[in-house]
Amino acid sequence: MSKLIIEGGRKLSGQITPMGAKNEALQVICATLLTCQEVEIDNIPEILDVKNLIDLMARMGVAVTRRGHGKYTFCAANLDADYVDSPDYIRRCAGLRGSVLLVGPLLARLGKAYFPKPGGDKIGRRKVDTHIQGMINLGAKLDIAPTGDAFLLTAPEGGLTGCDMLLDEASVTGTGNIVMAAALACGTSRIYNAACEPYVQQLCRLLSAMGVRIEGISSNLLTIHGVGSVDNLSGTVHRVLPDMIEVGSFIGMAAMTRSAITIKNVSYKNLGIIPESFRRLGIKLEQRGDDIYVPAQESYEIETALDGSIMTIADAPWPGLTPDLLSVMLVVATQCKGSVLIHQKMFESRLFFVDNLIEMGAQIILCDPHRAVVIGHDHKFRLRANNMTSPDIRAGIALLIAALSAKGTSVIDNIQQIDRGYEEIESRLKALGASVIRQD
Repeated sequence: MSKLIIEGGRKLSGQITPMGAKNEALQVICATLLTCQEVEIDNIPEILDVKNLIDLMARMGVAVTRRGHGKYTFCAANLDADYVDSPDYIRRCAGLRGSVLLVGPLLARLGKAYFPKPGGDKIGRRKVDTHIQGMINLGAKLDIAPTGDAFLLTAPEGGLTGCDMLLDEASVTGTGNIVMAAALACGTSRIYNAACEPYVQQLCRLLSAMGVRIEGISSNLLTIHGVGSVDNLSGTVHRVLPDMIEVGSFIGMAAMTRSAITIKNVSYKNLGIIPESFRRLGIKLEQRGDDIYVPAQESYEIETALDGSIMTIADAPWPGLTPDLLSVMLVVATQCKGSVLIHQKMFESRLFFVDNLIEMGAQIILCDPHRAVVIGHDHKFRLRANNMTSPDIRAGIALLIAALSAKGTSVIDNIQQIDRGYEEIESRLKALGASVIRQD
């Protein structure tokens, strides 16, 4: 396994550009299965999760060509139905969280799709009920696979049929999966309580460019007019948005190290409540065109509620705060002036990494698996260096931010978790002046 060795306490400076959004890239790459024509996608992040998905697509018979860094073309004219039915395919899907997004396109196109228990972060239960129920609503039949380690969804003989449905939760991947299946269904589907994150909006825009008429993009009621056949969809060109999670991570990094950083080309209009959430922690931000400038601050003070009570920062479906940034905001709060309650509603294991921060000297009370109270040090007490292990992508980057601000040399093991979500992170941070060394 690889590890990162971080010498903390250095001021950072300069410019950094976020990579393409991982959560969008996984969806739009899977959507290329819905047409036999070539689709070109630019600004794809070349990170572990995305590379593994692209490798799996190639094994499925998709012609994949890398045109340059982050630019790929996909042509799914000759899918290998036998491989998609093989134990090797099921095994690879079980180790890759993004593979869940293959189910909708494969079910709609080939008439059946395996649904292994997906892999990914160890952050608690991640329901797939929304995905499966959406496919059943479109007419699919659910069985246990002969191997017993996956579900098998089978479309009726005439293919999937559009329908009206109300999702039990506004799942981003669930919505994306159902939208892709509905795109090739016969008839119109109306999806209520759909997720409306920018990632889903981008998927809908890609499908629209391919020939699917979609109404309600950016709302929680999507109407998809299915085209009925793969032959009715064309190729197109698409560009992935900058990753809002990286943008938030770099804001937190600047605040924790009391550094001035410019974050370039952030697609500010698609950041939603993220900038304001950091401002609530007392962090100053300046929008400069499509860039964000974070000035160096010696101190930043948490807002209090209007009645004087402790402020709560909680995740919520879009346009609320993404749960992927709560780990970063928790770390930033350890050096704020004031106290804050971090409420992670979605995943019950994502806050367990705070034990590492407590060992570094942070004042954190873990109330239960979903809530933690952070009492900020106001930079009067620096965190101590520590040897840590990254449990998931977001906790990994949060621990890295803590290590950059800490006194001494920290070591983070299991950085494959960070690699799954952040491209070439050590070289990009070195360009800002950080001391980060990768050791295999």
